[in-house]
Parts: sequence; C-alpha cells; structure tokens
Amino acid sequence: MNRPCSACDLALSLFSDKMDFSIRMTAQPDESIRKAILDPLVAYNQARTGRNDFRPLVIAVEGPDGGVVGGLCGRTAYDWLFVELLFVPESLRGRGLGSELMLRAETEAISRGCRHAWLDTFEFQARAFYQHLGYTCFGELADYPVGSARYFMRKALVPVEG
Repeated sequence: MNRPCSACDLALSLFSDKMDFSIRMTAQPDESIRKAILDPLVAYNQARTGRNDFRPLVIAVEGPDGGVVGGLCGRTAYDWLFVELLFVPESLRGRGLGSELMLRAETEAISRGCRHAWLDTFEFQARAFYQHLGYTCFGELADYPVGSARYFMRKALVPVEG
C-alpha cells in the first residue's frame, strides 16, 4: 500500500488538529461556495498588497429588441485590465465592432489607472485579431485542446517608462 511520506502525515495531522473538516467535490456551481472561498482570499490579498481595487467591466452589444447579443466582460485590478470574454455575433463581424469593444474597455481601464491589459484566446479563435490590436503572446498551453493551443496575451496601455 502506498502511504504518504511522514512529513505529509505530520502536515495533515497538524492541519486536522486545528479544525474538523471534510472535502466535497461538486460539478454544480454554487455562488455561496465561491463566495466562501473568494472572500477570505480577497482579504488575504488586500492585507498583503494594501489594495482592493477589483472592478468589473462589462460592455454589452444589444440587438434591436434590447436583448444582449454579444459584448465584452472583464475586470480591472492592480493596474491591469483582464478581458475575460469577448463575443461578436457572426452577423456583426467585419464592421470593427470587436475593435471598438476592445478600445472602449482599454480606454475605461486607463481611466481607472490601468497600465496594462491581458487576455487569453484559443488558436481557433482570435489570436491574429488581438495581435492587430497590439497584443503580444507571453505564454502558450500546447494541446489545449489536443491539436490546438491556448495563448496568453498582453499589451501596454500606456507608454512604459524605462
């Protein structure tokens, strides 16, 4: 039988002596669980950085009926813009809408004091689009998904002093 090392036993013993706990895995999202994990992490980060400047950034594209058909979701924190989601419907592509959404997000981020932006995209998505906007690749996960790649990209929003 494989047993963890004695140091692992000690670490688990020390941890378990401090509190009773159980571990539960679920595939069902539960906002209360996320909040219970996020809140102490945010408090920890704020204690270490002296900052809690996380702000959501959402730019919606609405159709004629007022329903959301696309847009951008991201956030600003620690002088960075993170673009989490960008979607332009096929019927609206090629009109500069994606560039406009990115420009608006970057402009808002600069007004919030951000100096840089980052995002990720897949090989089958929009790497060339982001490169056209001045983003450069700083990391790659090969075979994510298998036969493709995921790229991590960044851009300086204001001139970097140096």
